[in-house]
Amino acid sequence: MRELKLIALPGIPEVTRGASLCELLLPAVARASMALQAGDVLVVAQKVVSKAEGRIIRLNDITPSPRAETLAREAAKDARVVELILRESRAVLRVKPGVIVVEHKLGFVMANAGIDQSNVPGGGDAVLLLPEDPDASARKLRDELRAKTNVNTGVLIIDSFGRAWRNGVTGTAIGVAGIPALVDLRGRVDREGRTLQVTQVAAADELAAAASLLMGQADESTPAVLVRGFPYALREGAAGELLRPAAEDLFR
Repeated sequence: MRELKLIALPGIPEVTRGASLCELLLPAVARASMALQAGDVLVVAQKVVSKAEGRIIRLNDITPSPRAETLAREAAKDARVVELILRESRAVLRVKPGVIVVEHKLGFVMANAGIDQSNVPGGGDAVLLLPEDPDASARKLRDELRAKTNVNTGVLIIDSFGRAWRNGVTGTAIGVAGIPALVDLRGRVDREGRTLQVTQVAAADELAAAASLLMGQADESTPAVLVRGFPYALREGAAGELLRPAAEDLFR
């Protein structure tokens, strides 16, 4: 019988700049009456990674450019936030009141470059940026966990993304280490003996969405989930596997 278990890890405190996520996560695993096993995956919210890496920016330190001022009027947003969105992006794709859809410099197409103010200390003057290199952040955490436990695990860093043609946000992988982000099933056969021609599974995103159900989006304070029973073999992976090349993008 195939089984997938997800356990929200309790008691993780507010994360501050310079904090060791490894040192915070391992006691949380123990509090859940668990111990890491080979093949487990730790799913960690982007927000705590960004906080540990010091990606909090004070808006009072930001001077908007003329372009940011113009876009801010169009989007009905704080021009200082828009300035940060521009700095974090390769291109602005769509603008409407309340949202600016961009291609982030990491390659993700997302709203507001992933810049967020929810659950960010600072009295409304602070925003949080994505990690500079989420794959590297995931690899670092994976390596630290392995050094402490001598157990080979995977690590996912996830954020909440909206999606074209669908309402609502869902957990999405932005940093991957030790697991496949994309699983290629082309060449396998279905139950009728037909060979799969195009099927590739966004395994990291599927796992991110499942873990996001336990993490929540408001005041749940559960920024990490232990996953046991990931149904694919572990290998080195990267979030870039999930990015569709521009030449294959039918909508931009």
